[in-house]
Amino acid sequence: MEYAIEAEGLSKSYGNHQALKDLTMSVPTGSILGLLGPNGCGKTTTVRCLTTLLKPDSGRARIAGLDVVEQPKEVRRRIGLAGQYAAVDERLTGLENLRLIGTLYHLGRKTVHSRVDDLLERFDLTEAAHRQVKTYSGGMRRRLDLAASLLADPAVVFLDEPTTGLDLPNRIAMWELVREQAAKGATVLLTTQYLEEADQLADRIVVLAKGEVIAEGTPDELKASVGGERLEVTVEDASRAEAVAKALTDWGVGTATVGEGGRRVSVPVDAGMEAVASAVAALKGEGSRITDFSLRKPTLDDVFLSLTGHDAGAPDAASDPGTEES
Repeated sequence: MEYAIEAEGLSKSYGNHQALKDLTMSVPTGSILGLLGPNGCGKTTTVRCLTTLLKPDSGRARIAGLDVVEQPKEVRRRIGLAGQYAAVDERLTGLENLRLIGTLYHLGRKTVHSRVDDLLERFDLTEAAHRQVKTYSGGMRRRLDLAASLLADPAVVFLDEPTTGLDLPNRIAMWELVREQAAKGATVLLTTQYLEEADQLADRIVVLAKGEVIAEGTPDELKASVGGERLEVTVEDASRAEAVAKALTDWGVGTATVGEGGRRVSVPVDAGMEAVASAVAALKGEGSRITDFSLRKPTLDDVFLSLTGHDAGAPDAASDPGTEES
């Protein structure tokens, strides 16, 4: 199998804070990898090391067979990158930004014009194409930056939380573009806090915590790892959620967790609808007012909570907010 992205023993520290610790992973050519983890877990540091923006302290990384430390210029010619913040020139128009990037890539005038027009339309920026970017909203700048990362049809695309700030129609449009890139043979590494986004797009997922890989597999494999169906109970009083979680843990087949605003308690079950009646009996003497019961299949949110102990947008306990955004 050919790998477009390879990392072996990659480590990086900021002072006394170790952002990455012996990270090893491989991404097959033409596939989409979802890189997940709480804020501060090392996702952005990983992207920066793989895209030559940061030099790792130790370990090796190769993009399309090229060493990111020894061959940075060659690596940059083969990648597209959209970071967490839009990297566009505010003094230029949207059209001028994209054409400038096309020129820097030596794409040729005809190709640049064709690609720019297509991307402006795809990202709903055609009407704003002749306006200076400083007049754009945050979401519009984000879309322009994403368009720029795809302009040269790169072999490897790095998208660091690409849909943050986008509304649902533009998020869906972005998903389609990511799928198109992979269908054409490009390899995509995607970091995101929207777990349904990773579920929709990723062929495989790597979960980071405290700079280390703690789980990897297909979305289905990871969801299967947390068990079968889950019973969700919503309590009226959030202060009673922990007591309900304990009661369900004592009754159920696994550990109950508290999520979503501290009122929803989830526990794995293996008895289908029969579990609802049993859970009611288990909670009868507990004294909490229950406002909702539901039985559902596990999601990546369950995987994330099970692996990291908190929600996707929550910070990693070992993170240093001053060193990286995610």
